[in-house]
Amino acid sequence: MHLRQIPLLILGLSLVFSCSTTKAQAKKPQSASTATSAKAPASKSKGKIKPYDKVITKDAVTDEGLFHVHKVGDNYFYEIPKDYLDTDMLLVSRFAKLPSNLGGGYVNAGSKTNTRLVQWQRFQDKILIKEKSYSAVAEDSLPINISVQANNYEPTLYAFDIKAFSKDSSNIVVDVTKFYNSDVKALSGLSSRARTQYKVRNLDASRSFINSMKSFPENIEVIQDFTFNANEPPVNTGDGTISIQMNQSMILLPKDKMQPRYFDPRVGWFTLSKYDYGSDELKADRKTYIRRWRLVPKDIEAYKRGVLVEPIKPIVYYLDPATPMKFRSYMKEGIELWQKAFEAAGFKNAIIAKDPPTKAEDPDFSPEDIRYSVVRYVASTTRNATGPSVSDPRTGEIIESDIIWYHNHLRSYRNRYLLETGAANPSARTLNTPDEEIGEMMKMVIAHEVGHTLGLPHNMAASYAYDVENYRDGDFTQKYGIASTIMDYARYNYIAQPGDENIRFVRQLGPYDDYAINYGYRYIHEANSAEAERKTLDQWVSEKGGDPIYKFGSQGSRFDPRSQTEDIGNNSIKASTYGLKNLKYVAANLPNWTSDVTNNYDDLNELYGELLGVWSRYVGHVVTHVGGVYEDTKNPSQEGTVYTAVPKDQQKAAMNWLQDNAFTTPTWLIDTSILKNVNHAGYTDRLRGLQARHLNSLLDFGRLGRLIDHHALDSDNYSPLQMLRDVRRGIWSESQSRSNVSVYRRNLQRAYIDRMAYLMTENMNSRFSRTAYNVNQSDVRALVRGELTTLASTLQSASRAGVNTETRYHYQDILKRIEMALNPK
Repeated sequence: MHLRQIPLLILGLSLVFSCSTTKAQAKKPQSASTATSAKAPASKSKGKIKPYDKVITKDAVTDEGLFHVHKVGDNYFYEIPKDYLDTDMLLVSRFAKLPSNLGGGYVNAGSKTNTRLVQWQRFQDKILIKEKSYSAVAEDSLPINISVQANNYEPTLYAFDIKAFSKDSSNIVVDVTKFYNSDVKALSGLSSRARTQYKVRNLDASRSFINSMKSFPENIEVIQDFTFNANEPPVNTGDGTISIQMNQSMILLPKDKMQPRYFDPRVGWFTLSKYDYGSDELKADRKTYIRRWRLVPKDIEAYKRGVLVEPIKPIVYYLDPATPMKFRSYMKEGIELWQKAFEAAGFKNAIIAKDPPTKAEDPDFSPEDIRYSVVRYVASTTRNATGPSVSDPRTGEIIESDIIWYHNHLRSYRNRYLLETGAANPSARTLNTPDEEIGEMMKMVIAHEVGHTLGLPHNMAASYAYDVENYRDGDFTQKYGIASTIMDYARYNYIAQPGDENIRFVRQLGPYDDYAINYGYRYIHEANSAEAERKTLDQWVSEKGGDPIYKFGSQGSRFDPRSQTEDIGNNSIKASTYGLKNLKYVAANLPNWTSDVTNNYDDLNELYGELLGVWSRYVGHVVTHVGGVYEDTKNPSQEGTVYTAVPKDQQKAAMNWLQDNAFTTPTWLIDTSILKNVNHAGYTDRLRGLQARHLNSLLDFGRLGRLIDHHALDSDNYSPLQMLRDVRRGIWSESQSRSNVSVYRRNLQRAYIDRMAYLMTENMNSRFSRTAYNVNQSDVRALVRGELTTLASTLQSASRAGVNTETRYHYQDILKRIEMALNPK
């Protein structure tokens, strides 16, 4: 039995490295005594180094591991082997427990607050914790390394007095009590923003304490309870208190560093970058590597022959003990779906899912312990799931990850399943989605988040690989799903129409996943450096060049209509047409599937609000075509250019679609059988807000800038003047036909005037656009002024036509607004 029956806290991180052993990996000795410890005697020579027995007394409760951790009375001591001084370790801070709503719903038990690479260093009679950085590097043997070190001096997180040396002088003893009991900003969890938001005054030392410390062969885990005095805590019960429990994990990083692998922007990966000042390039050479787990075949020779081989150390995920039993099988299946993708990289059983161990199986198991990767099940009303990970900043090696599953997330999937597939999918027309189908959705969400923890970001171009009509083909969808990767935001098949048979409606893994995993994880045995791998990696990617199945599209692209969130198919105009056709069917039947069954309007209200959101997404997919630019990341050896304007005819088609489906009042959304039962008012303004959002997106500085640029390069491209004219003529079509204007259209037309006035007076925010330019010295103001002047002339005539009073007053008001926009003084 270990000598830690008093709860000991832990800062640790554990990772069993395949290729190295250290003396800290020896088994901890067993101890028979767990006597209650007394306080250490008061020091008569404060600040001076004392004999070991005077500091670590016979009453010490000791836990042996990476460092010996001693508890003497109320104090905690680390006994640090000198061999571990100046050694890289990772310090990871995360919440173990926290109040509800801290951080607004996306912060939870298990959320990381900080990750730092640290070293314990000796300076005279002190031990320092220094934060290290590998963002700027040079080989130690090179003269320039002196300058790199001088110009990248690392901060000191804390300084400890040396209290004693071990009897053989091989270890150094420091008192870490104050470090873990104090409001050390690097550890205490509350960011500067949170402190400001909740008006935190200070840490209340009387209600803050070390909960436990535990030392393992390669990590130390510390749990701290902090209570802060705050004027506006996230849960205001009148006591002005925020209490949180933090877990600090410190793990020894491997001396045999994983060989890094270069990033290729044609394949999506999470990355780390560093500047190499020792490079032969005539600059600080920026090198970018992918983040990935270390997988090494058990049998290299068999692996070379193409035999599937197990890795020396597989990737293992545990389920959170809080996971409901009915969901556990789906979660484990979702994790192990990736086994097939790893087979494409030559590995079998590379990723394994396990139930949480019992106390008998592993009494030290904790989801916060960095030795374990865990699918955390969070009791929260947040509707989401995330897949963060912890990696070695030196090489990109992923050490641990915690997938976060929020309890209410399935509600979102049930709702979207009904709204997006209900027209063609009878089993979705219910509030009680069959368990098997809910399980399939959950499995795929977990698989998506596992993909993130393996190193894969979103690939928003993956659904573009499939033709829109393929989504109506049962055989095709059952085989290929709805995107070439699970990492796209392609959740449901909203294209399939009523009567289409054998359709798969839910996403699944695809060929891009095999391709990306092979890129990141295939063991290239003949290459002994990252540089030596580059030719092979480039060959793999170049072979797939031009095939849309293997195209990567960044989530950050806001201008490529082939790379959008939540869309499917290779033609979003056509896909959105199918989607709206289905949505109209769902809207007409929504009361039948909800309130008529439940005898209340709660679900109808919720689903109608989300239905408007679905409508808005379909419209947004079409907006992106206008001023759109195709982005095809490629090397100079590949044919074609990286950036190509969307063809003019497609931009015009998108504009016509928007006028017909978004700006012409979608009266089918104004269903009195729904509206009059879910809200007493706000009908007209709600629709105005939806339409104005897309009108504002269309009349955007960045979009206009792209149109200006590409028309300047080729006069056959859609011009900004043509775009503005098309918008005006569509929005103000009643002024041409001399017909009355409905209240919905009047609201939209006022939104148009407000946005044009914005374009006349404001400047673009470059944070939200990759097309930054000087608006005031561009064509934008002149074009907007010309359009408003033309509109004013048209309205002068229209206001005298035989229109009703509301329309006439509306035109008179608009004329005044135009005058104020053009002549604000």
